Amino acid sequence: MTANTTDYLWFEERFPDLAEAYCITLVHGVSPVELLRRLGGRAEPAHTGIPELVEAAYDFYAPFSGTRTLFGMTSIGPWTLMVEPNGWHGVNEEKALPASVGTRWISHYDNSNANNDGSFLWAENTDRRLQFDLRGAGYRNGSHPDELLDVIRRLGFEFPEVPTTTDDLDTDLAIPPAFALAEHLTQVRLRPTHLQDTTFVCGSAEIK
Repeated sequence: MTANTTDYLWFEERFPDLAEAYCITLVHGVSPVELLRRLGGRAEPAHTGIPELVEAAYDFYAPFSGTRTLFGMTSIGPWTLMVEPNGWHGVNEEKALPASVGTRWISHYDNSNANNDGSFLWAENTDRRLQFDLRGAGYRNGSHPDELLDVIRRLGFEFPEVPTTTDDLDTDLAIPPAFALAEHLTQVRLRPTHLQDTTFVCGSAEIK
């Protein structure tokens, strides 16, 4: 199964409220309950479907003045999917790297409300193997920054030395490639049904 950017054009079309500010994380062999523990979080009421989860997350955010965020989790085979509307625990290395002990941790984040601030993180057993800005793949960090360079180029991430324009596109150049790169690393192809119809186990955690 080859991951392709075009396989994820549905995300911004189907879930525009989530796409505005999201973090998607896949963690191997760690249950939602264990993932919540690793993040130092607490359990919250479950929510079904992304519209309900997004509304709950934004309602949750305000009373805590942005110091605590709500997220949803579900199992996809041996992986736990964590969905954060308006959150970024998955790419926060102070939390993500310690939480990745003994597992593979793949996360991508984007926030159009913060000048398209975005990040991709691949961690293994507390090692940051790869991290880069979704719109600046020419500048990569980590212990294996070039291991996936051919894949990153094939998927169409933006490089500073290669000018690009989104004038004729209906979607951002960065977000679908991020989903495709996550699929390449996990072999998990996310589909709309994973987000639309799922009842998410929910939790919250403090933002460091």
